[in-house]
Amino acid sequence: MPTIDKCVNLATILAMPRPAAFEIIFDKQALAHFDAIESKFDSMIQEAIEEQLIYAPTVPTRNRKPLQRETEIGATWEIRFGPDNSFRVFYDVDVDEQVVIVLAIARKIGNQLFIGKEKFEL
Repeated sequence: MPTIDKCVNLATILAMPRPAAFEIIFDKQALAHFDAIESKFDSMIQEAIEEQLIYAPTVPTRNRKPLQRETEIGATWEIRFGPDNSFRVFYDVDVDEQVVIVLAIARKIGNQLFIGKEKFEL
């Protein structure tokens, strides 16, 4: 049977507040990128964005990384997800304002990346 001290410590951990949630804002162009992707993926993309970006958008993980070089769209981070990690979301973060700005939604097919209807070589 756990001691009172262990129960108090566990209760303290369980009662700790969650980190503040970031507001997620979609750039107009990013919203337009949904049109170039089959609609059956819309809910998966939205769920991945919320799960990955609402609480810790600047913490690197296996599928969330800071970009190595500057992009034309101003993104500083990307997340990868979906079947075979075929989707990418490029975004920027304002930590002071607690805001994530989704700048582009892309689909990777082979060594090509499609943002909207534009093709980019990797």
